[in-house]
Amino acid sequence: MGFLPSGLFALGLILIGLLLFFYYVPLGLWITAFFSGVKVGIFKDLVGMRLRKVPPGPIVKAQITASKAGLSLDIGKLEAHYLAGGSVVKVIQALISADKANLGLIFERAAAIDLAGRDVFEAVQISVNPKVIETPKIAAVAKDGIVVQVTARVTVRANLDRLIGGATEETILARVGEGIVTTVGSAKNHKEVLENPDNISKTVLSKGLDSGTAFEILSIDIADVDVGDNIGAKLQTEQAEADLKVARAKAEERRAMAVAQEQENLAKIQEMRAKVVENEAEVPRALADAFRSGNLGVMDYYNLRNVEADTDMRRRIAEDPSEESKDNSGDVK
Repeated sequence: MGFLPSGLFALGLILIGLLLFFYYVPLGLWITAFFSGVKVGIFKDLVGMRLRKVPPGPIVKAQITASKAGLSLDIGKLEAHYLAGGSVVKVIQALISADKANLGLIFERAAAIDLAGRDVFEAVQISVNPKVIETPKIAAVAKDGIVVQVTARVTVRANLDRLIGGATEETILARVGEGIVTTVGSAKNHKEVLENPDNISKTVLSKGLDSGTAFEILSIDIADVDVGDNIGAKLQTEQAEADLKVARAKAEERRAMAVAQEQENLAKIQEMRAKVVENEAEVPRALADAFRSGNLGVMDYYNLRNVEADTDMRRRIAEDPSEESKDNSGDVK
């Protein structure tokens, strides 16, 4: 009984040793690879992956899948791609699809596309089965001022050679929209666009809009054409209203200037009247000085008053012609 604890300890050590052995030496995975026709070294590949912190399961399974599909790949490249942060499974799927479609995709390019952040398997699928991108409604104005709203469907195929660094679908949509606006804008009237909508697709397609993008445009089809507002008439109406407002503002400015000039003239008249009143106020003082100095006599003063009275009478007669008519009638009598 004294040997029981030591026996259990030894058994525990044996179990731990076996677990560590089968962890670092995955015999089951090696047997699977062996019977699948894939050469994988136990110590060089499997144990090395464990020591390099690479799970050997996904790598070996990807190697087996590629081998069964007729692809010859180096397991070291798969491990390197995994360590670089790539998806080994997607790369293998993309290579198999590309090989079946005779696209000529090699492992290095597929790995580069995957590491660039693109879905390489989806890119191969779009290369095999073209993708249709529908644009939103694009409003353009013809030369007659009528708005034409166009919806187009763009059929694109992924270009694997330009997938790295190439522009995305947003660029394709922007360029197609620009081409539609330019084509509709050069049309004489909106009827010409409605009668021949295929002219839009032909003109836009001939511009080489897929240059520098990750796609190749196969076709541009006009899905819908609608007639919108008459922008030309609306702009003319707005221009007329703006001109009317300008004319009113100028007329108001002229009226204000006339009122200001009139006020200025009235102010000058008031100023002149004030000076006249001021000068008239000096007359009695001047007369008094003349009396004191002997320059003016009493008879001279009375003669001056008579002249003033006569002048005042003539002024009132000139202002009221009726008085003159009365006087004339009295003379006749």
